Amino acid sequence: MSDLNSILSPGMLVSHPDHPDWGTGQVQSVIGQRITVNFPETGKIVIDGTRIPLNLVSLGPNPD
Repeated sequence: MSDLNSILSPGMLVSHPDHPDWGTGQVQSVIGQRITVNFPETGKIVIDGTRIPLNLVSLGPNPD
């Protein structure tokens, strides 16, 4: 797992390096090396963290 993927947690916002057209996704869960991300243009995707180094966009939505 990449260094970034190892610190991901639910609520963080990420992008997929190979699919920028998917938009900014929100991490839903991290179980071992499986990262579930909900992308606005694609829906929920389970990513193998050992193969795909996600890009951090934000630590999460800003509180009001």
